[in-house]
Amino acid sequence: MFRLVALALRLSARRPSGLSALSVLALAAALVLAPALHAQFVPPAPGTQVHDPAALKPPAGARVAIVEFEDMECPDCGRANPLLKEAAAKYKIPWVRHDFPLPMHAWSFNAAVNARWFDTKSKAMGDEYRDEVFASQISITTPQMLAQFTEKFAQSHNVALPFAIDPQGKLAAEVKTDYALGQRIGIEHTPTIWVVTANSKGAPFVEVVDRTKLFQLIDQALADTKSVAPAKTAHK
Repeated sequence: MFRLVALALRLSARRPSGLSALSVLALAAALVLAPALHAQFVPPAPGTQVHDPAALKPPAGARVAIVEFEDMECPDCGRANPLLKEAAAKYKIPWVRHDFPLPMHAWSFNAAVNARWFDTKSKAMGDEYRDEVFASQISITTPQMLAQFTEKFAQSHNVALPFAIDPQGKLAAEVKTDYALGQRIGIEHTPTIWVVTANSKGAPFVEVVDRTKLFQLIDQALADTKSVAPAKTAHK
């Protein structure tokens, strides 16, 4: 960069007689800005580089599933949540939700632990808690506000919230296990979402980089895992 600036100054001082000072300055500016313009249009990075794909498969008995790593304080996870819920319901496929609370978020880890406590009451209640947290993110700005939200959620479901939700740290350990799994896979951001398949003719898992293509990816996964009907024997 410093060399380009020096070149620009020399061009301005020694411009040919046929060029105006303004033209030389414009040329010099183009030289100086060229690297920045080049950097601005670098293609986006590809999807997640998967190091350990062992977890990227549907639950037993399912052909296709959605696998997601989420942070309950992540705004983009909140935006993705209704779409993933809709897709799982529309196609009647499992939606496997893993916790990946990012360290910079103040209350996401607590929310993940809370959700797992509600899971112990029923998986449906735990998932409803997750959905409502995502829908209410904008009003939950501190761990204290999360605690108030969680108390109200419990009351609305006629559940008595204990003073200590996880006194032995078992639920926190489960959240940490999910986080470690995400690290082994290669997770770098949330949400990270895959459509995963069993015994597929196509790719065993495909990352949903563009969520507008989620339904299209599921359609393809279902087609790739459709059982092939046995050939009929010709009658003589």
